[in-house]
Amino acid sequence: MCVCGGKEVLVCNMKAKPWRKSEGSGGRGRLKKMMKCIFLGKQVRADEAAESSDSSLATRDYSASGFSGQGGEIEPKTTTSTIEEAESSLRASGYLNYEEARALLGRLEYQKGNVEAAFRVFEGIDIDAVTPNIKVSLARKCEGQRRNSQSDAVLPMSMHAVNLLFEAIFLKAKSLQALGRFEEAAQSCQVIVDTVESAIPQGLNGRFSTNSKLQETLNNTVELLPELWKLALFPNKVISSYRHALLYDWNLEMGTQARIEKEFAIFLLYSGIDASPPTLRFQVEGAYIPSDNVEEAILLFLLSLRKFLQGSIDWDPSIMDHLSFALSTSGDLGILARQLEELPAGTIDRKDNYGSLALCYHGLGEDKVSLNLLRNLLKDREIHNCTRELLLASKICTQDTNCSEEGIKYSEKVIKRLDGDCQQLVCKATCLLGILSSAQSKLVTSESKRVRMQSKALDLLGIAEALTKETDPNVIYHLALENAEQRKLDMALSYAKKLLKLEASSGTAGWVLLARILSAQKRYIDAETIVNAALEQTGKWEHAELLRTRAKLEIAQGKTKIAIQTYTHVLAVLQVRKKSCGIGKLFLERKERDKSLEVETWHDLANLYTSLSQWRDAEVCLSKSEALCRHSASRCHSRGLLYEAKGLEKEAQKSFWEALDQDPNHIPSLISMSKLLVKFGEQSLPIATSFIRQAIRLDRTNHMAWRILGLLHRCEPEGGSTAEALECFEAATLLEETAPVEPFR
Repeated sequence: MCVCGGKEVLVCNMKAKPWRKSEGSGGRGRLKKMMKCIFLGKQVRADEAAESSDSSLATRDYSASGFSGQGGEIEPKTTTSTIEEAESSLRASGYLNYEEARALLGRLEYQKGNVEAAFRVFEGIDIDAVTPNIKVSLARKCEGQRRNSQSDAVLPMSMHAVNLLFEAIFLKAKSLQALGRFEEAAQSCQVIVDTVESAIPQGLNGRFSTNSKLQETLNNTVELLPELWKLALFPNKVISSYRHALLYDWNLEMGTQARIEKEFAIFLLYSGIDASPPTLRFQVEGAYIPSDNVEEAILLFLLSLRKFLQGSIDWDPSIMDHLSFALSTSGDLGILARQLEELPAGTIDRKDNYGSLALCYHGLGEDKVSLNLLRNLLKDREIHNCTRELLLASKICTQDTNCSEEGIKYSEKVIKRLDGDCQQLVCKATCLLGILSSAQSKLVTSESKRVRMQSKALDLLGIAEALTKETDPNVIYHLALENAEQRKLDMALSYAKKLLKLEASSGTAGWVLLARILSAQKRYIDAETIVNAALEQTGKWEHAELLRTRAKLEIAQGKTKIAIQTYTHVLAVLQVRKKSCGIGKLFLERKERDKSLEVETWHDLANLYTSLSQWRDAEVCLSKSEALCRHSASRCHSRGLLYEAKGLEKEAQKSFWEALDQDPNHIPSLISMSKLLVKFGEQSLPIATSFIRQAIRLDRTNHMAWRILGLLHRCEPEGGSTAEALECFEAATLLEETAPVEPFR
């Protein structure tokens, strides 16, 4: 026993009897006996080690703690690999010091499952004392490699000893983790990370690739550290440790790096913690720096996906699941669609791939592409259980009246397949079937069939309401809408009020629909009160749509000057929203909606100024609209109304033609063109009749269209059809009495 720097050290005198490799099993036998001495507190025989009058401090502490067995009767087993490593360490350094002895003892206890005993042994290692030597050894080792020197002679501590102590610190962290002491465990791992980064600030860069054991310990430590900070509930340190793991060159295996990237991305995506960007020292000029958690998570998932495409890692289906969620959240569905299309054939099941792509394109607003993908998938007879795909196809068909018949088939197929098994999906399919039946009723020419389909639509929506026990806002909204369009206003009003209660008065659509229903009952003051209440209940970002409805109500009451001020307020709100910052597809979609609303607001103002004979103001409004959107059927129609009000009928007719060239189904232009052609004499009546019948086919509740059709019947040669004209005038009167200030839909 000797004292070195105030610390007792167990010394094996290698000079007394050189330990030659040729001695083979004899040397190993002596090593086994020496290890037993360390474990059991016995002295080493004089011919195998230097004599000692007292046992070592490591042995004495270990025996006193009671970790070596019952009264020394049970000898701990030593594995061949343990002996080989100890032998290697002894060859390199010439002695086994106190810390190394504890490292070996602790590892053996940990391997046997004695976690608490292992921790107590590791606790005896003075980390602060050995860390400086470890740093110097690592730094000099790297310097030596740069000079092509592989000798450890100049190192204060051999690489075997460095690895032994690093492994001890790592196993101490694992022991603390098992004992539930997560913060201490993380701090233990942090010692290794800080020591390596301090000694080799430029990164490992493959320097220890030949020392696989040391590299393995470092890999395990780097991967474990953020998990420990998670368990210790230190989110900022979790983020910091993940970034250090990925930004510092740890020479990680590709699989380890991919796992760290995936776990970091998952933490960013679901933890709810706002992560600030990486510090400036990690930022490279010109590099992309994520602005928030979702962007950083997406970047990490894309890196993992690229590794798979390059064949560096195996396929992990969960990466695509998390990436889909992240991109959907941010609205970047175009990127997700491209990633899905770039995956090698067979990576994802064809049904899942087509279904995901269809959802992406539907989210991007490209419903035709989405529907075509679903059609191709649903035609494949080998693919079964496509209930969700059928529902999506049915929903897309509700957006296009011309596809309503196709959508009805999809919804009916879902209901037939489920046969009541899943009430929630049956409810969705029934609701969609009701919406599609309503859309289909607008296409039929037979009046009796139209009434029958409208009745069927209400029945189906009623069934969906019963299935959800009147708790689904979407079903209630469509019930209110369908009743309103069929001019069952009292029932529509009841459902609209119920909708507001279900949504806790938070949805703008419910408020607007309720105001329109009240306006159809000519309760303009009540409708205006509802809009004002909605302005107080909803956020300022939603005020533009509500203010536009209020302006229409003010016009209906003859408050034109107040209506102009309200329209000005609408434009001001839209200007503020236009200057707001945002990213992603959802933000761009909102910008497009705001642009459309701004264009229509300018047209409303132009029409209002035209009715007041303020031609110059109307021209200014139309020029503002044209600056926003060069091609607009609505603007051409408003310009035509302006020309007509000035008495310029030829110019008005030209503007109406331009509107119909851009949108053949633009109902206001069809009506205005028909009304203008009536003035041009009998030769124009057939064309006018064709236009007005087209308008009625598109909207059978438009009272202006029915009135003009009555005029056309009365203007027919030889006195016309008085009976048909009278029926049209009666229909126009009834519809006008229940007409809202804005269309219900």
